[in-house]
Amino acid sequence: MGKKSVKENKNIYQEMREECNLTREKAGELMQFVSADRIEKIENERSMARPDEVLAMSECYNSPELCNYYCTHECEIGKKYMTEVKVDQLSQIVLETLDSLEKLNKERNRLVEITVDGRITEDEKLDFERIQTNLEKLSATVDALKFWTEKVGHNA
Repeated sequence: MGKKSVKENKNIYQEMREECNLTREKAGELMQFVSADRIEKIENERSMARPDEVLAMSECYNSPELCNYYCTHECEIGKKYMTEVKVDQLSQIVLETLDSLEKLNKERNRLVEITVDGRITEDEKLDFERIQTNLEKLSATVDALKFWTEKVGHNA
């Protein structure tokens, strides 16, 4: 087995690989088309990971959140349109989901009032933006639950 890295400020790709107790060599063998040398370049940020490599690492390391990280930090489209998802403990994800649902339940009638005429007026804009933020939080907690389920499903 290879030696343990003592490097500080490891990037997420190295952290996820090490959480699986994989050397670069073993990870490269498991992924087949991503070599140990390529993994080293990505982990030391001498080269950017490609989407197919991130997907392979995500599957190999049982870390679906790697794909979300890539999209929200390295992809220009994802940076603009996606929300970063943090995978917490199941209880935390459920509590955050319930909190978001409760907030949205309270805002339901206001959302109908704002959108019933098919336009958003200036005096409705702040309320609509608040509701939209709550919807985005709900979406992020649903994604976190999905990632958590994928991780646990691989370990079951």
